[in-house]
Amino acid sequence: MSSVTFEHLTKIYPNGFASVKDINLSIKSGAFVTFYGPHGCGKSTILRMIGGLEDVTSGNIYFDELPINKIDPSNRPLAMAFQNYALYSRLNVFENMALGLRLRNQPKSEIDKTIQSIAGFLGITHLLQKKIRSISEADKQQVALGRALACKPKVLLVDEDFSHQDANRRKEMLRDIQRTNKEFGITVLYVTNNHHEALSIGNRTVFMNEGIITKVESIREI
Repeated sequence: MSSVTFEHLTKIYPNGFASVKDINLSIKSGAFVTFYGPHGCGKSTILRMIGGLEDVTSGNIYFDELPINKIDPSNRPLAMAFQNYALYSRLNVFENMALGLRLRNQPKSEIDKTIQSIAGFLGITHLLQKKIRSISEADKQQVALGRALACKPKVLLVDEDFSHQDANRRKEMLRDIQRTNKEFGITVLYVTNNHHEALSIGNRTVFMNEGIITKVESIREI
């Protein structure tokens, strides 16, 4: 787990549009924080800058004392759960979940142990030998989350589109993410424009509008 700090974080696109405007925020290690606001308010841009999908115009992002926006995205101690699952259809579920560990040259015994543990946690052990193309969209979502957890990230970034399924499946996925936060202690940053979710699933809610933070409240305060 890791704390997350934004220091004068700013994103300005080449056309002059300022998506994120001089954001300062500190998030405690192990917290579950939701970012809430209308479409285009800058909340998803913040997640994309943390993940390295967008360049930072100015300012810094820290995990504990580490300025992660100065680090190559592939080496950042985080995982992303976005709408594009980026799963490989020619591989089975186990191989997809293990891919990150194999790229890190982890021992086979350690990979097996980790994937079995994560699959058991998510209730998808029965899927491990199935090809990606043969499982449902809901199962693919869980596989993508499992692959993210397998690399033991300090911070998990979740975009609301990741859980865009029917209402019941969305609730189940959010419960999985909450369990991940509580049982593994991973700091979770979740972006949503759903008011009920923003006020109910995390520890704190960051309200945004037009690229700025308008207020930050704990769930207890709300």
